[in-house]
Amino acid sequence: MARAIRARGGTPATSFLEARGIPFRAHAYAFDPAPGAIAEAAARALGVEPSRLLKCLILRTREGGLAAALLAADKTLDLDAAARALGSKRVELAPSAEAERATGYVKGGISPLGQRRPLPILLDRAALQHASVLVNGGRRGLQLELAPSDLVAATGARLADLGR
Repeated sequence: MARAIRARGGTPATSFLEARGIPFRAHAYAFDPAPGAIAEAAARALGVEPSRLLKCLILRTREGGLAAALLAADKTLDLDAAARALGSKRVELAPSAEAERATGYVKGGISPLGQRRPLPILLDRAALQHASVLVNGGRRGLQLELAPSDLVAATGARLADLGR
């Protein structure tokens, strides 16, 4: 895969991958600010299967910690499965403001890479069936394509069955 394109400058996510020598390809698209499923809209805009484009959901555990869950754009997060994978009794989606403060990214641009405060990452095991997956590149309208094994290596992600 090619290195990142620099059409509008880098992001902490692209810098994170570049610093580790992890190959990736950047895909820019016109972000649609309309309410709805952001990841599915990105998959449509890029013409990729929703199963390859991973949304990044920030979770809050019952104990007060935060984590990120990555799963296909067309799947729903199984909160009980995420809680088990994190060793928590319960998890919920973190409010947008809390997710933005923790990661340093805005909603619609939250990346699992280069976060302000690196969070534990859960990756849906189904992502491993693809040669490459796309994750948010750290700003709205930017997705980064990389091998799932590189995503695991870069983030230390734990694998779990998260989607339904």
